[in-house]
Amino acid sequence: MFTLAELRQAATLVHRHIPATPQIQWPLLRMDTGADVWVKHENHLPTGAFKMRGGIVFAAHHAHECPGKGIISATRGNHGQSLAWAGTRFGLAVTIVVPFGNSREKNAAMRALGATLIEYGADFEEARDEAHRRATSHGLTFVPSFSPLLVKGVATYAMELFQAVPDLDAVYVPVGLGSGLCGTILARDLLGLSTRIIGVQSTGADCYARSFAAGRIVTGSRTDTKADGIAVRMPDPDALRIILAGTERIVTVGDPEIAGAIRTYWTATHNLIEGAGAAPLAALMREAPAMRGKRVALIASGGNIDLSLFQSWVAQPGIADPENK
Repeated sequence: MFTLAELRQAATLVHRHIPATPQIQWPLLRMDTGADVWVKHENHLPTGAFKMRGGIVFAAHHAHECPGKGIISATRGNHGQSLAWAGTRFGLAVTIVVPFGNSREKNAAMRALGATLIEYGADFEEARDEAHRRATSHGLTFVPSFSPLLVKGVATYAMELFQAVPDLDAVYVPVGLGSGLCGTILARDLLGLSTRIIGVQSTGADCYARSFAAGRIVTGSRTDTKADGIAVRMPDPDALRIILAGTERIVTVGDPEIAGAIRTYWTATHNLIEGAGAAPLAALMREAPAMRGKRVALIASGGNIDLSLFQSWVAQPGIADPENK
């Protein structure tokens, strides 16, 4: 998809606009899991999520190739925020389509970043279809959630991680449409490392896990998870090819486990991590006996969780406590 030289060029571009994020060892996470754990804190970025790396790379390319032509995409939040943030810096008008019932706080953030927001459909896939239609009817460029430019951008977080901690045994990565997982796989391979890459999905949105097991695309009929960043029901074919070739396995975790991981992140690190970003910790806690003593990284992909969702899902007594599941 790209060379190591191109990945390094992308990192140079990304770092003109945002700093590298830290990878931090947290002693309480080591105590909780038995593994030597680093957390890659993509929640520290200005939009609170890793996606803005891909937004910068895509917007820079599009502004050069099609100056002044607006872009449109669909999202549950982080992808749209990344495009809105990057669009203002590269002079691009940005339209974002979200499904009805989408996160109010993410919607507000996208509007504040300059995007025109449209609500359509019951889920991400229906919003994406509407964005495609509007791209054709309004003469806009459709931006998918998975593309080589976006993957190259988000792969810069993995390069930062691997260069800082080159001897990792495993990395747990949340899987939405797959840009983060694919970027991690490709960065590992380009750097010549043997680190195992483990994808993480929700049991209520497990299309990639089932596709990985079958070796072909398996589409889900619906999504049933509060972790909206990984609530997809249709794998991307290009992403699946990379995932099949380079992923050790895909673990699925339930919403109670994800809620417990959000709470653990708060108590162990005082970082508020959204559901998608907490899923890797939930998977490591599930697999703790097998990973004891290993050097493991977790991709905290974002921290954008609505206060109301946090209160209803995570903060109620007993809900997120692993001993009271």
